[in-house]
Amino acid sequence: MATPTSIPQPPGIPLVGNLLDVDPSNTWWSLKKLAERYGEIFQIKVLGHTIVFVASVALAEEICDEKRFRKFVGGPIVQIRDTVHDSLFTAYDNEESWGIAHRIVAPLLSTQSIATRLDEVIQCTDELIAKWKGLGANRQTQPLTDLNSLNLEATTLTLFGKKLDSINGPPHPVIGAMEDATSEAMKRPNRPRLLNWLVYGGKWKKSAKTLRAYGAELVEHRKRNPTDRHDLLWALLNGTDPESGKALTESQVIDEIVTMPIGSSTAPCAIAAGILFLTQNPDVVVKARAELDAVVGDGPLKPEHLSELPYITAVVRETLRLSFAAPGFNIEPIPKKGDDSPVLLAGGKYRVAHSQAMIIVLAGVNRDPAVFEDPLAFRPERMLGDAFAALPAGAKKWFGNGKRECIGKHWAWDFLVVVTAKLIKDLDFEAADPAYELKQDGWFNVRPIDFSVKTSFVAIFAAVFSVASAVTISLPSGVSIPSGVTLPSQVTLVSATPTSTAAAANGNDKRQQSATRSFGIRQNFNFGQQTSSSGAQKTARANADDN
Repeated sequence: MATPTSIPQPPGIPLVGNLLDVDPSNTWWSLKKLAERYGEIFQIKVLGHTIVFVASVALAEEICDEKRFRKFVGGPIVQIRDTVHDSLFTAYDNEESWGIAHRIVAPLLSTQSIATRLDEVIQCTDELIAKWKGLGANRQTQPLTDLNSLNLEATTLTLFGKKLDSINGPPHPVIGAMEDATSEAMKRPNRPRLLNWLVYGGKWKKSAKTLRAYGAELVEHRKRNPTDRHDLLWALLNGTDPESGKALTESQVIDEIVTMPIGSSTAPCAIAAGILFLTQNPDVVVKARAELDAVVGDGPLKPEHLSELPYITAVVRETLRLSFAAPGFNIEPIPKKGDDSPVLLAGGKYRVAHSQAMIIVLAGVNRDPAVFEDPLAFRPERMLGDAFAALPAGAKKWFGNGKRECIGKHWAWDFLVVVTAKLIKDLDFEAADPAYELKQDGWFNVRPIDFSVKTSFVAIFAAVFSVASAVTISLPSGVSIPSGVTLPSQVTLVSATPTSTAAAANGNDKRQQSATRSFGIRQNFNFGQQTSSSGAQKTARANADDN
């Protein structure tokens, strides 16, 4: 056994300790910086209270051993109990309510159950894409704002059966209330109770009232509009625990409703960061679109396509790794009656108190150089096939751990894949500031700060390729080439007629021996050399070389 090593700690100052080493307005960014400085494990002391942080894959995997450790419910999670009480997210390990709610809820959040609602996720995503397509040329947007609305819209529709119609309007009040509730939950443990009550109590109560009103309205909406739709809300209202026979009270139903958008709020943060990574790595976009072309083609994305998109899957995994949108989770040793001996980690290299709470910092774990070569690079290939299978379990803790991992992980996963695939397929993104570097803040999630993009749509045309190298593009009625686009000399534009387009599509124009293929017209065309000695179909996609 190794000789115990002292856990690294910033120097601190008398009385307050390391209070100034963590920015209360950007806690997770501070912890990221400390992980970069001190490595796999470090601790801070604030007003005499010690907190230990784990930031390596090996140590994360060790303390995720459920025979030795369990979820720690403390600090901000205890605070949010003011709003959602003993919900699945906030229940203590010994509370009966957790098991009752879990057995009622879990079947409706399984992979099979979520699959029946994916058309609704696609529907909501189409609304957002239509909104972004309507922005016009050179219009900037901060994607996170609309992605938050998309997340709330899709969560509410798929799980609770109500359309909010908030994507094209101002942000729903619940989004602001979640921000206020989670930011206050993070800050309140470090403030005097009197200050929380006198100065911040009104904001705290208002956010809880707004969130619970959202849940109550969904319950009333279902009562006013009975349905045979067996979604999560149906299970919350009508389900009984198969072990105890108990059902949820209406207050408990509202608790669980409120936790769902709070939990799923990490997904839009990840996608916003993913858009940044894609703008920085155009080769990834090329590969992803090639896969979408092969699997989806020119038609709409459908739920059955998701299992056939391994590269898109890898893009999402790599986004979760590098964005660490769900920034960490809390662990504590399982108490042993009558045993107060220290807990040993890394084969005895480190020791912590028997009751020491620890926080896994995914900004460190997910970028551990002992596991990930060039860890700051965005490389979906490391998340494909055998490479992904070979990664240690501690490198895949994006949704938490064990029995207390995110109960909505299957919903969140499918949402991430659907939205990522559709954005890549239908839109081009350009960073408004090409020099932008990722900076994040957040509370129960982390998200890019001040990241704006310009969006443009992938316009679809019928492309008729002749047996020669020339390319003829037939423009549908009402469609024009975007302003500023210069076409290569071998490209000829013609006006389409229903007859000629259909003839080309059906292969009836024997003179040209043509084939039809849709593709995106974009600025900075790069068709490559189009050659053919047979009438075989060719594919051209802007900005994409053959690969």
